[in-house]
Amino acid sequence: MVCTVDWRATDAGVAMLRSGGSAADAALDANAVLAVTCPHLCGMGGDLWAIVHEPGREPRVLNATGRAGSGVDPDALRARGLAQMPLRGDPVSVTVPGCVDGWEALAAAYGRLALDEVLAPAIGVAEDGFAAGELLAAAAVLVDDLAVDEIGTGLREGDTVRRSRAAGALRAIVRDGRDGFYLGAFGRGLLAVGGGVYSEPDLERSPADWVAPAALDVFERRLWTAPPSSQGYLIPAILHVADTLGLPDDESDPEWLRILVGGALGTGADRPTLLHEHADARELLGEANLARWTERTRRWPEGSTTLSTTAGDTTYLCTIDEDGMAVSLIQSNAMDFGSHLAEPETGTFLHNRGVGFSLEPGHPAELGPGRRPPSTLSPVMITDTEGKLVAVAGTMGGDSQPQLMAQHLVRLLRGAVDPAALLDEPRWMLAREGDRGFDLWPSDGGSGVCRLVTDPDGLARWGAAAATLGFGVDPTAQPWSSAGFGHAHLIARTDDGWIGAAEPRVPERAAAAV
Repeated sequence: MVCTVDWRATDAGVAMLRSGGSAADAALDANAVLAVTCPHLCGMGGDLWAIVHEPGREPRVLNATGRAGSGVDPDALRARGLAQMPLRGDPVSVTVPGCVDGWEALAAAYGRLALDEVLAPAIGVAEDGFAAGELLAAAAVLVDDLAVDEIGTGLREGDTVRRSRAAGALRAIVRDGRDGFYLGAFGRGLLAVGGGVYSEPDLERSPADWVAPAALDVFERRLWTAPPSSQGYLIPAILHVADTLGLPDDESDPEWLRILVGGALGTGADRPTLLHEHADARELLGEANLARWTERTRRWPEGSTTLSTTAGDTTYLCTIDEDGMAVSLIQSNAMDFGSHLAEPETGTFLHNRGVGFSLEPGHPAELGPGRRPPSTLSPVMITDTEGKLVAVAGTMGGDSQPQLMAQHLVRLLRGAVDPAALLDEPRWMLAREGDRGFDLWPSDGGSGVCRLVTDPDGLARWGAAAATLGFGVDPTAQPWSSAGFGHAHLIARTDDGWIGAAEPRVPERAAAAV
């Protein structure tokens, strides 16, 4: 089974399964197609996280997030008067992209098919062309000045887009592996764009690491997610708070909203202090923090601290094969097309994941050569307490991923049996005026008035409760908005077998099974 935001990627992934490929082959194949058709969400110039489950084994996490170039200098940025990382247009916020190294690591560990077969669908789509989807057409105006492969102002939904340079980059990977990308045309172009930010040794070093997951038992299940440098620990933390405080079954009960919103704010308020690449997931999810966050939520909204949260542009996908291997994969350019810089030789859009760095001197997440920034990307895997797979889940949504996933998983873990109906449910997220997007380190410390953003169905369900908590509700939210409420996918085990569902708010999405 494969669930993605684009039917072409889903179909390609299913074809890999039909050819005898593993869930990892299907995930890699689908991600490669998405890198071609959805450059406003992801691509070879971005980062990647994945969780892999094999029956009888503890899940493993792949951290393929890039490191800052050896030429970055936080003092130089501070001398320019900057208190935050540049959002766009500056390569200092572009860490060396980890996506392609992540593909190689995933294929080496769990792939069954040859790389040329796995990447063939993406190469074909790039060379033959594809019809621009609604979201790509709407976003293309943001990068009109880059003029990359027919993507720019004037692109309309249904127009044919061909990405011959992307196809060339994929063929180089097939021919020479990761070196064909990082030490080939892409690497040459990145060095030129960087203007001293990167060195050749930066490109020779793969950032892809297999690491132990963050895990916590919640609602009589075990939730597995990405450890730091990911903010994934916030998802089980919110669910622990909800479980401990006795979340009501009725979502229209004001206490349901108070506990989940308070849990999101309570666990996330100190994220800028706690989250960095060397943070220990076991300590983050230790008794002291869980008790503090639970008590903070119990008292909320009295004396609460607000949290800067935003939506983002990323892609999540999930796969499972007939042997029970499952992959939860999330891959991103960070914010829409990322830094709004493109590597010129392959036309690869470069992410801006480096905005997660701090410019506070001595901060554990301070910008520095070879360092990884905190990451919003948070894939999820759920098993029972004996290790049997229950669900594979995730969403895009930037800083809002923990909030959105908490809502989906509360419903799933408390008895929702239809993944499609679950994803149809209304969602809320928190936002603060002045958010830059993926801005983990706001200069004002995260102060400011949060508002609850939801769609009309959510307004009917939670509007009164939000008012009692002192929240305004965003009046501009549109029915079935996809940008505001994430792109979530879910594969879950039910009494009737495995059922998969893809994000209903995106027209091109698809979930399919062999």
